[in-house]
Amino acid sequence: MASMTSYDSNINKVNESAVDRVFMLGNTAFLLIITTIILLPLVFIVAASFSSAEAVIAGKVTLWPVDFSLLGYETIFEHKKVWNGFANSLFYTFFGTIFNVFMTIIAAYPLSRRDLVGWRAITFAFIFTMLFSGGLIPTYMVVKDLGLLNTRLAMILPTGIGPFNLLIAITFFRTTIPPELIEAARIDGANDFRTFRSIVLPLARPIIAVLVLFYAVNTHWNPYFPALIYLKDQELFPLQLVLREILIQNSIDASMLIDIEDLVAREGLRELLKYSLIVVASIPVMLIYPFVQRHFVKGMMIGSVK
Repeated sequence: MASMTSYDSNINKVNESAVDRVFMLGNTAFLLIITTIILLPLVFIVAASFSSAEAVIAGKVTLWPVDFSLLGYETIFEHKKVWNGFANSLFYTFFGTIFNVFMTIIAAYPLSRRDLVGWRAITFAFIFTMLFSGGLIPTYMVVKDLGLLNTRLAMILPTGIGPFNLLIAITFFRTTIPPELIEAARIDGANDFRTFRSIVLPLARPIIAVLVLFYAVNTHWNPYFPALIYLKDQELFPLQLVLREILIQNSIDASMLIDIEDLVAREGLRELLKYSLIVVASIPVMLIYPFVQRHFVKGMMIGSVK
């Protein structure tokens, strides 16, 4: 009987191993297909940005540059506004992200504590603003009445706390930091501020990294619409708005041109600029992401509760 049981166990292990191998192969193939679908457009954009305008407009570019050229990048960086826009975007992204993360963390931690009086009502107030907002005109009027129009603060202060990011942070604190750890700190004589500074913040590195990435990319680096509304001085324009202005200036009505060659050249340069601008605007985010991504792996709490 013992030998039969051992034989059946070995058969089950073989079957499970075969099923696992099939699953892993299928999963790997699926992920490779998804990765290919994502990477192909990116590779095409980079290849087109290093190709000649004639090759781009003729549709000759696939996954490798045709008639290698730096005309698109030279055209972009010969504009002084691009460098100024880079500096402005870095300023808005750096200080705006610090402000957003600070406000979100100091709001999320108290709201994650169920012993806070009125935490349900306060959390509901934040969620309500995520579902129902005042709209563009009331927001503009508030910014105007505060005297923030055409100032750098107009790109930072109105962003404040993102309700969705706040909910993510609240969930992190509730599910990751156990109440026993907070109670142990209280027994040792630490008050709420000391507990937050010495225990909660060091353990909150993963969520801080996530918030930094979300706020930096989605709130400050990519959007151009807030700058279009609140800023009039071109010296304050962020990179995205400067790139938009370059594309608009490079476009021209075909009825105004008599020379067909001039029309083709301008159209080719316009197409080339689109791809070059995408690469230029994406490089900073691609450089930052690897340093933030390593904090996404959770496991900071192992061994913290004794």
